[in-house]
Amino acid sequence: MSQSGNLTRSGASRGSSMRLLFVLFVACVSFASMAADFRDIDPDVFPKDDPRAKELPNMMRADATKRMKEANIRESKAFAEVTTKEQWEKYRDVRIQKLKESLGTFPETPKDMRVEVTRKLEGDGYVIHNLLYATRSNFWVSANLYLPARIPDRMPGIIISHSHHTPKTHGELQDMGMTWARSGVAVLIPDHLGHGERRQHDFVTEKDYDKPFGVSRQDYFFRYNSNMQLSAVGESLMGWMVWDLMRGVDVLLKQNNIDKDRIIMLGAVAGGGDPAGVTAALDSRISCVVPYNFGGLQQAGSQNVHENPDRDAAWFSSGSWESTRGLKYGARDGFAHYIIVGAVAPRPVIFAHEFSWDGEKDPAWPRLQKIFGFYGATDKLISIQGKGAVTGPGGPDNTHCWHIGAVHRKDIYPALKEWFDMSIPEEYSKRLPISELLCWTADARAELQSLKLQDVLPKYASDLETARNKPLLKMNDAERFDWQRREWAKILGNIDPFGKPKVIEGKTDEVPGGRLGRFVLEMEPGIVVPLLLIMPEDTKIKVPVAVMIAQDGKAGFIRERDEAIGTFLKAGVAVCLVDVRGTGETQPGASAGRSSSRTSVSETNLILGQTVIGSQLRDLRTVIRWLSSREGIDGKRVGVWGDSFAKVNLSNANVVMPLDADNLPAISEPGAAELVSLAGMYEEVPVYFRGAIDHSFLSSPYIYCPHDAIVPGAAVTGGRFDFPKPRRGDLWVNGHNQISDNKSLSPQEAANWLIRCMKN
Repeated sequence: MSQSGNLTRSGASRGSSMRLLFVLFVACVSFASMAADFRDIDPDVFPKDDPRAKELPNMMRADATKRMKEANIRESKAFAEVTTKEQWEKYRDVRIQKLKESLGTFPETPKDMRVEVTRKLEGDGYVIHNLLYATRSNFWVSANLYLPARIPDRMPGIIISHSHHTPKTHGELQDMGMTWARSGVAVLIPDHLGHGERRQHDFVTEKDYDKPFGVSRQDYFFRYNSNMQLSAVGESLMGWMVWDLMRGVDVLLKQNNIDKDRIIMLGAVAGGGDPAGVTAALDSRISCVVPYNFGGLQQAGSQNVHENPDRDAAWFSSGSWESTRGLKYGARDGFAHYIIVGAVAPRPVIFAHEFSWDGEKDPAWPRLQKIFGFYGATDKLISIQGKGAVTGPGGPDNTHCWHIGAVHRKDIYPALKEWFDMSIPEEYSKRLPISELLCWTADARAELQSLKLQDVLPKYASDLETARNKPLLKMNDAERFDWQRREWAKILGNIDPFGKPKVIEGKTDEVPGGRLGRFVLEMEPGIVVPLLLIMPEDTKIKVPVAVMIAQDGKAGFIRERDEAIGTFLKAGVAVCLVDVRGTGETQPGASAGRSSSRTSVSETNLILGQTVIGSQLRDLRTVIRWLSSREGIDGKRVGVWGDSFAKVNLSNANVVMPLDADNLPAISEPGAAELVSLAGMYEEVPVYFRGAIDHSFLSSPYIYCPHDAIVPGAAVTGGRFDFPKPRRGDLWVNGHNQISDNKSLSPQEAANWLIRCMKN
C-alpha cells in the first residue's frame, strides 16, 4: 500500500506538471501571437501618402524658423524706436547684461593673476615669451607673447583671438606677432580652450589613429563636446573663451611701459571674431576691436539680399553645432550680433570681412552706423574687406586665409595709425617650428598642474551644486519640492501645459487585448503631437493609463516593448504611446550626431530661449491632462514610462576616436528618461525610465549623447529630484554610452511595477 500509494501520488504529480506545462505553452503561444500582432500594427497616425504625414519631420524646423522671424521683427522694431544716445544706452545695457548672464558665471577677477614664463626666444628685433597664465584654479592658458627687443616708452598691446582652424603657433599668427613686435607693439596670442596645447583629445598627428581622419580639424570638432559638457553645468564655451581673453588683457597690462589706452583685440576670420566681439563688448579696457566675419552677414562673401531684412536676416545667427556663433538666448533676450559689436561704441571698430562685402546689401551696416552716430563717432567705424567668396578657390581674387592674412592686415594698419598713432609696420616673416613655441616644458609640468576640462568640471559642478542648493537645508519637504520645481522651470523655458489642444481623431483598430485609437493633438499652430491610445477590452470601470515616451516614439515601443504593452492591457491598464515633438514621427532627422538636423534644431531653440526638453514637457503634461479628462480613463491613476532603444556601446568598445572617423560609437538617447522624470516632478505621477545618463558625462572628452538631451545647467540645478510618487530608473549609461548600471527589471516586470504604483 505504501509503495502503491507513493507511486499514485508520483503519477498525479507528473500529470499536474504536464497540465501546467501545457497551460504555460498555450499562454506562451498566445502571448507570442499577441506580440507578433502588436508588431504588425501601423504606428503612424496619418496614412503615409497623407500630406500631413510628410510635414511632420519638418515641423520643428519650421516652427523654429517662424519663431526666429518673430524675434527678428520684434527686435528690429525695438531698435528702430531707438533715436537718441540715452535710449540706445538703456537698450544696450539691458541686452549686454543678458549676454553676460547667458555665458555662465564668471569667477572673481584675480587680484594678482599668476603668469609663468617658461621659455624666451630672441629674434631680429623681437623677443617671444612662451608663457602660461592661470584664469581659474589650476587651469592654465598657454600663450605666446611677442615683445619688442627694446621696449618703447609707451607700448600699445594687441591680443589676437585665433580662428578655429589652428592654434597660436600657425604661421600667419607668427607673422603678425613678429611684424608688430618689431614695430614696438606687445602681441599676445593665447590658445583658445580646446586648441593647441589646450586640446581636449588625443589626435595630434595622423599616427594617433589607424584610419584616415582630419588631423587639423579635431580641435575644432571637439568644441562641440566641450560646449555640451560646459552647458550641462550652466556654463558655455564662449563664456570660458571670453574669460580667458579678458585675463589675456591682464597679461598685456602687466608689461613694462604698456599703454592701457591702446589695447587692441583682433578676432580671426573663422570663429575668432565671435569671441573677440563679445569680449570687447564686455571689457571696456579694450580700446578697439577687429571682429572678422562677426556682426553682419553670417557667411563671409555672401551677397544675399533679403526681401525683408528686418524679418529674414540672421541677426542672431542660426543653430548649428558650433555654439560660439549662435549664442544661447540671443533671440530671446535681444542681443543680436550687431548689438554686441555696436556696444563697443564709441570705441573704434573695424568691421572686417575675409571676402568681398557690400555695405548696401548688409543690413547690419546701417544699424552700426546709426549707433556710432549717437556719439558723433562715425569716423571710429570703418569696414574692410577681401576679395571673392568663401566658396571660391584660393588666389589673388579669393582671399582665403587661416587667421588674418597679409592682404587683410594692410587695411588694418592705416586705421590703427590714425586712431592710435601706431606706425605702419614692415611685414616680417621668419616662422619657427611649432615645437619652439610650446609653453608646457618638462619643468613646467613638474611644477604646475596641466589640467584639462574633464579634470576640472566634475569638482566645479559639485561645488556649484552645493552652493546653489544651500537654501534646501532650511526647508521642509513641501518647500523643497516647490523650490526645486521653480529652479528647473528657470532652465527649461516655458513648461506650462497647453490649455485645450485641438483634437484630430484617426482610424481605430482592434488589437490583441484592446482597441487602438489614433489621435493628433494640435498644441499650437504648426505643432502637433501624434499618439496611439489602446484601451483594454471589456472594461466596465475607469482604467489607469500608462503613458510611454521614447525618442523612437510609438514605432519603437511597438517594435521593442510589445510584451510590456500586453502586460498593461491584460491588467486592465490603458496604454498611450506618444510622439512628443521631436520624437517618433516628428523627429527632425534620424541622426543625433554633431552636424545633424536634430542638433541644429536644438541649438536654434536655445537661441530662442527654449530647450527642446522643456517644449516636450509642455506636450507631455498636456497629453496627461487630456487623458485624465477622457471618458473611461481614471485621471488619478496615471503612470509614465520613458525609454531608450538606442544601441549601447560594449564595455570594451573603443570610444576614443576622432570625431570625423568612420563608424563612430553609438549615441545614447537619454532624453526620454529626463523628460519623464520631470513629468513625475511637475505632474506628480509615478515614473519608470530606462537609459538615463549619469554624471560621468563630465569626466571624458569622448561623449556620445544628443545635443537636445542636455538641458543647460541640469547637472547643478535643484539638487536631486524629489518625488511625491515612486520613481525607478534602469540601465543607466555613462558619457561613452556604455551601461553603467546593469540592474534592471525585464519589460514585463517594469510594467507590473508601474501597475502597482498606479493602483496603490
